[in-house]
Amino acid sequence: GNPELPTAVNITWSSINFKTILQWQPKPSGYLYTVEIHGQTSDTKKKCILTEETECDVTDVLRNVKETYTAHILSVMSTGMDNFEEPPFAVSEKFTPYSQTVLGKPEIQNYTQKGSKLNVVFEDPLTPYTFPNGSFQSIRDIFQHDLEYKMYYWKDQSSGKKDATTKSHKFEVSVDSTKNYCFYIQGIVPSRRENRNGQESMVLCTSVGRNILDEYGAEVFIIIAVIAIAVITLAIVLSVILCKRKKAKAAREKEPLNGV
Repeated sequence: GNPELPTAVNITWSSINFKTILQWQPKPSGYLYTVEIHGQTSDTKKKCILTEETECDVTDVLRNVKETYTAHILSVMSTGMDNFEEPPFAVSEKFTPYSQTVLGKPEIQNYTQKGSKLNVVFEDPLTPYTFPNGSFQSIRDIFQHDLEYKMYYWKDQSSGKKDATTKSHKFEVSVDSTKNYCFYIQGIVPSRRENRNGQESMVLCTSVGRNILDEYGAEVFIIIAVIAIAVITLAIVLSVILCKRKKAKAAREKEPLNGV
C-alpha cells in the first residue's frame, strides 16, 4: 500500500433503532476515504466511495441484523483506487446490530387514570427497514418475543418509584385514586449482556383530583398562615392604638378650658 497516506482513527459505530452511522477521524487532506463493510458470512460491500466526509450511513448494508460486521476504512488518492496495490486502511471494532443498536424512545399515544387504575398505551419505535409493501418495520418486528417494555411510575412529588413490565403495547397498574402519578417507559432486551435498557420516553403526569395543596405543598400554606396571623395581629394593634388615641382626644375635649 501507500505508507504515506494517513489512516482513520477513533472509529465508532453509532446506532439507534438499527439506523447505523460509522464515524472516524481525521478530515482528509489530499486524499479520500472509501468504506468497506465485511460480514462474517456475507460478501464485502462498499459504501461512501471516495468521500471527503468522516462519517458514513451504513444502515442498508447491515440488513442481516444478527450478523457481526467490521468496517475497513480505506485511505485512497483522490485520483481513485490503485487496482494493483491495496490502499492503507484502518479496521473498526466488531459490531452486531441485534445486540448493540440502542432502543429508541417509545411514543406514548394515550394515558388515563380512572379510579384506581392507570392505563398507558404506547407505540414501538420504527426502524429504517421496510416490509415489501413499503411500510417501516418496528423494533418489535425485529426483536419479536425478545423485546419487552418497563414502565416506572410514582406519586406526583414523591421519590418512591414502582415499575411494571409488559410485552404488549399497554400498561394497566393499580394506583391511589386520590393521587396524581407520573411515569415513563423504556424498551428492554433482557437477553443482551450490554445495552439492555433503551432510551426513556418523556415523563408524563396525570391530573385528576389535583388540589392546591398538591400543587404547592404544605410549606406554602404555612408561610401564608404566618403572614395572615402577622397581618391580623398588626390590624389588632393598630385598632387598639387608634381607639386609645380617640378616647384620649375625647377626654381632652371634655376638659374645661383654663381660666373659665
